[in-house]
Amino acid sequence: MESRNNLYLLLADILDYPKQTLREQVKECAKLIEKYAGEEAFSKMNAFLSFVEDTPLSRLEELYTSTFDLQVVCYPYAGYHIFGESYKRGEFLANLNARYSAIGFSPSNELPDHISVLLRYLTKLQAEDDRHVIISECLIPAVTKMETHLTGGSPYLNVLQSLLIVLNNPITTTLDSRRVA
Repeated sequence: MESRNNLYLLLADILDYPKQTLREQVKECAKLIEKYAGEEAFSKMNAFLSFVEDTPLSRLEELYTSTFDLQVVCYPYAGYHIFGESYKRGEFLANLNARYSAIGFSPSNELPDHISVLLRYLTKLQAEDDRHVIISECLIPAVTKMETHLTGGSPYLNVLQSLLIVLNNPITTTLDSRRVA
């Protein structure tokens, strides 16, 4: 459980606006992915790590903005990808806020459907059924759309593809059962 939560938190940090700690977070994430999620996901995260190690923070910030904030097809908001800009997204956001309040979770300064917020929320859930709903009905559809439409050779494509592999694997058993003794 702890390894799974650490992986979700690292992925959330990587999909947030870049900070000085990004390189270390990507390194740690790549190690966990290699250990628990398989070679394909590791290869993609490792490619992103190589890019991050060779790129100044200011360039990473520009790339993040151009990838996630300026391309409508890659907005990092699950509700946008699932419902568009309709009243249903508003209901979805209200529902998420209610779920968050019920367990004392705060999305901080971000909208509740931001991919990073949803990944952090997963670490707070006790029930596997609740986790499965967020993964299968929110994260996988949204990240799949983002990944499908991301163009221009963005290194963040590797992150999204790695995340999809992690989300599509039965993490409830594989992450903790693949532990190497």
